Formats: sequence, structure tokens, C-alpha cells
Amino acid sequence: MVIPIRAFALGKERLADELDVSERAALGRRLATQVVAAASGFETLVVSSDSDVRTWAHESGVAAIDDPGSLDAAAREGRAWLAARGAVRCVIAHADLPFAESFSAVARDASLPVVAIVPCHRDDGTPVLSVPVGVEFEFSYGSGSFRRHAAEARRLGLALRVVRDPDLRFDVDLPDDLAALSRLVG
Repeated sequence: MVIPIRAFALGKERLADELDVSERAALGRRLATQVVAAASGFETLVVSSDSDVRTWAHESGVAAIDDPGSLDAAAREGRAWLAARGAVRCVIAHADLPFAESFSAVARDASLPVVAIVPCHRDDGTPVLSVPVGVEFEFSYGSGSFRRHAAEARRLGLALRVVRDPDLRFDVDLPDDLAALSRLVG
């Protein structure tokens, strides 16, 4: 399990009109804690160069390596880290999934030549992606990543499994997401 986290204090900049820096940092930490809890049972790695995130990862009992500078590169480094430890599958999960309970549904393919993708609730991004570690899958995060990741699986001749798990597809990126989260949790 690979969880890239740029920084708590600087994260969620698109929510700056709704939350100040300390509120965004607290939200980022809460969401990341939820994701790490959902990853229990999996070897988990946080990819971040932020000292607060790395301290939090250590305190959470999770390994951490430096962020190479982009989400795509963080996914590649995380995959390599897991492969070096004998893993056969790499699940990359964003750290902003408030309802994450388990990643078993996307990890179940083990070493099979299957890419499992959880599209975000807008069917645009990729909050969770699961790939076999032995394949040089080219990560392509950002707007429209769901379709690019699906195309990459097809290009490599891998089976594609789209997982529309409501607990894994809701991520908090935009003010509308924050408002929906507030409504959903009370």
C-alpha cells in the first residue's frame, strides 16, 4: 500500500476559501489517519518529504520515503519499494478518503495481470489504483486520470477491473466535496 502525502499544512489548497491553513492541516491529518487505518494488514508506505508527515507516519507505525516530486513519481517509487520487499501487488491510495474502511476489494487480484481502478465520485480522478508490481505501468495522475489509467491497462494487455466502491471513491478535493462530507457525516 502506497500513500503519497505532499504535506498536511500545505495540502488541500483548493479548500483555502473554506478552511484556513491549520484547519486544512487538521483535515489532512484526520483523512490520512483514516486511510492508514483502512490499510491495516497491508505493508504500508507513506511517500512524503514533509517532516510533519514523516513524523506522523513514524508515530503511526508506517514506513516513509522521500517524495520524488510528483504523484506519478511517488507511485513509481512506492511500487519499487514494495517490489523490493517481495510484494506482488501495489495499491496506491490517496490520503483524502474519509470513508475508507478496507482496501481488500482492490488488492484481491494478487499477482494476476489485472489493474483495479477506483474512479473518484466525479468519474474523473483515480483515488485508488491497484497494479501488479512486475509490470511497468505508467502512472498518469491529475484531471482525467481514470481514463488514462484505464487506457494504460489496455495498452499493456492487462485486464481492467473498475471498482465503484462508495467508501473508496469519495475523496475531498473541492469545496463541494467538503460540503458533501459535512452533510454525510452530520
